[in-house]
Amino acid sequence: MGYREVDMRIPLSVSDKELKQIIGKKECLKNFTYQIILKSLDARNKQKICWQYRIGIQSDEILSGQPPTVEEIEIPHKKYSQSALVTGSGPAGIFCAIVLAEAGMKVTLIERGDNVHHRRMSIQSFESTGILDECNNYSFGEGGAGTFSDGKLTSRTKGISAYRNYIFKKFIDSGAPAEISYMTHPHLGSDNLYKITTNLRKKLEDLGGSVLFNTKLDDLSISENKIKTAITSTGSLESDFFVVAPGHSSYETYKMLIKRGIPFQVKNFAIGMRAEHPQILINKAQWGVEKLPGVKAAEYRLTAVDEENNPVYSFCMCPGGTVVPATAYKHTNIVNGMSLYQRNSKWANAAIVAGIHPWELTGNESTPIEVLEWLEKLESLFYSYSNSYNAPAVLIHDFIQNKSSQSLPESSYPFNLVSADIHQLLPAKIIKTMQTGLNYFSHKLKGFESGVLIGLESKTSSPVQVVRDKELLYSGYKNFFLAGEGSGWAGGIISSAVDGIKVAQKILTIAK
Repeated sequence: MGYREVDMRIPLSVSDKELKQIIGKKECLKNFTYQIILKSLDARNKQKICWQYRIGIQSDEILSGQPPTVEEIEIPHKKYSQSALVTGSGPAGIFCAIVLAEAGMKVTLIERGDNVHHRRMSIQSFESTGILDECNNYSFGEGGAGTFSDGKLTSRTKGISAYRNYIFKKFIDSGAPAEISYMTHPHLGSDNLYKITTNLRKKLEDLGGSVLFNTKLDDLSISENKIKTAITSTGSLESDFFVVAPGHSSYETYKMLIKRGIPFQVKNFAIGMRAEHPQILINKAQWGVEKLPGVKAAEYRLTAVDEENNPVYSFCMCPGGTVVPATAYKHTNIVNGMSLYQRNSKWANAAIVAGIHPWELTGNESTPIEVLEWLEKLESLFYSYSNSYNAPAVLIHDFIQNKSSQSLPESSYPFNLVSADIHQLLPAKIIKTMQTGLNYFSHKLKGFESGVLIGLESKTSSPVQVVRDKELLYSGYKNFFLAGEGSGWAGGIISSAVDGIKVAQKILTIAK
């Protein structure tokens, strides 16, 4: 049986059954099987928008060729006498724990929040009452911040094909749509992530791992230059290896780790606001029409630089999504975006952020603690503007012209929007860079300037980064590892999961 790959441009209206007929006719084959390798939307010509496919075909009628070998990571199994404690159930934590358990190590996973079912109930209560649960919100709880997002699975990290294949297989086995394995810009949607996070946890438990919810890491006990005990809200837990995957919002965890001698450094990050538009406006700007058959919602990715070469860009674009109050702590106010798998909300939103080094904002060579405190004050300032979780907002065209807005549009944000003088809230340097970018974006996408900027977007990444051994990945103590977005070495679902897997692999090389 032979094999070959072909590239094909296919009309949007073609069904799966019709696709096979088209392949057979084009390749002159009667009996064959096929697999979609890549699928992407080609909208460069708005008059001829179509799907671009790469398809692998196997048939006795093809004389030569073999399917490519799928790269996979190897997880050797043996019985380990040592154990591992993993803190945090986001992508880095859960994948680290699963790999360790698959290898035969005893693993306990702790999570400050509750399971995803109770976490969703807490969020619903928050949005109806304004009373925040600091352990169960859009940032904390089973699955981490990524559970309430668009669930994008793209990553710019090079050389991770084997890891990506492992992660995608685990996702699909846990209820993700099979298309994530071939779509150019795959996404899960929060509704799929609810069941995926639950099933990943059950996978860990089936492997013998233990999961402890409502268990917050408060401190670490150190003896003889090693971590000996994790001190939690429900008691002390001993282990041989300790992995902390706290996400980028756990400020008190950062501070505790720094106090315990874990070395951190300051790094570049980005802050700004979240732009929201009617989804139809974005569809028309990108496609020339309000909707396309078989396509959910149009996306955009926008970048620019100001006259000082500072970057400004869109981040975490959520087509057909909603803007959510993503604060992790009371009396702070930040926003983020999420969308369901069908991306069928009438709004589109994305962070519009300016990249910068924190020292440019603090005015001096600040320590990691000082940078975190500066960011906390900024997040508190957005709360104190209305003394609530109502979000300060401004129309984009008014923001560009240094004006406040007299009226604001309807929004997906569950609390109110409050017209604000953003100059009282954001640093002048950030405002200037954002204005440059937004002016450029408004020329790139027709109608972009009519949108609204909502709240503070401060969680694109952490402003601090753990200093860790590049090969062994440990941080400060040889049995302690910081993984995922909380380490400052990863960003997004895939790179965080990869980081967690790599930490697990390092532990397995030194474990007994």
